Amino acid sequence: MDQGTLVQRTIAKQIQMVRQVGKGRYGEVWMGKWRGEKVAVKVFFTTEEASWFRETEIYQTVLMRHENILGFIAADIKGTGSWTQLYLITDYHENGSLYDFLKCATLDTRALLKLAYSAACGLCHLHTEIYGTQGKPAIAHRDLKSKNILIKKNGSCCIADLGLAVKFNSDTNEVDIPLNTRVGTKRYMAPEVLDESLNKNHFQPYIMADIYSFGLIIWEMARRCITGGIVEEYQLPYYNMVPSDPSYEDMREVVCVKRLRPIVSNRWNSDECLRAVLKLMSECWAHNPASRLTALRIKKTLAKMVESQDVKI
Repeated sequence: MDQGTLVQRTIAKQIQMVRQVGKGRYGEVWMGKWRGEKVAVKVFFTTEEASWFRETEIYQTVLMRHENILGFIAADIKGTGSWTQLYLITDYHENGSLYDFLKCATLDTRALLKLAYSAACGLCHLHTEIYGTQGKPAIAHRDLKSKNILIKKNGSCCIADLGLAVKFNSDTNEVDIPLNTRVGTKRYMAPEVLDESLNKNHFQPYIMADIYSFGLIIWEMARRCITGGIVEEYQLPYYNMVPSDPSYEDMREVVCVKRLRPIVSNRWNSDECLRAVLKLMSECWAHNPASRLTALRIKKTLAKMVESQDVKI
């Protein structure tokens, strides 16, 4: 066991669990206290060991740390014989997920741009390979959605839940796919994932599928931005086209066969900022993966808008 692992094991023993703050298909999230600071503790079901292992591995990737990616503290396994608990300890963000936040908060243009830009910065960092002896592989998320993006105190976002991530190392030209039975969230799946035409042996298709999901997340944000005193209520993408727990078939019909996309309010066209955001999201959720924007292009486009609105990042 190396020094880092040893330090992590010690941390896990020192954490005092305070209260449960969330529950997902992988397990539970608790708010805990460590050295007087609040931390988030993700406790995985034993059946989700592959997700825990993958997420731990991705967070420990060299050069992974970034202000718009959830800050990793430690991982640990606590167990007695037949009973094990898998822990992942990260920074705690009391505003919760983007999903929780948008349900109860409305945004002005500047708040919208700050959220969208910071999320794009996180995605861009994930997607980008950093070359060198201490390099970082390119990483595709594969389960981007508003529930997997957290809101920081300063109104920016960070990307979380990397249990499904895929890594790519250009040296070996290998796509490293997790040994995981879990799949992404059907509502956010790109057309090529739904109709199973995505080439699993290449890395680029996974990146392009992330971009499609990102377009839907921008749509969720934009609806909650007030212009001319008008704002839409919070809804999930395709809320009016599929059931609340859609099947593959429901999603495939809407996204691939009918080629529908989330509805857009008329007011968006009469506001300069929302019009630009609308153009951006449409270029993210294009049916053809090759015509979607890259994360870097999204980041640069939003950076220009941030600058023109004089948003403090």
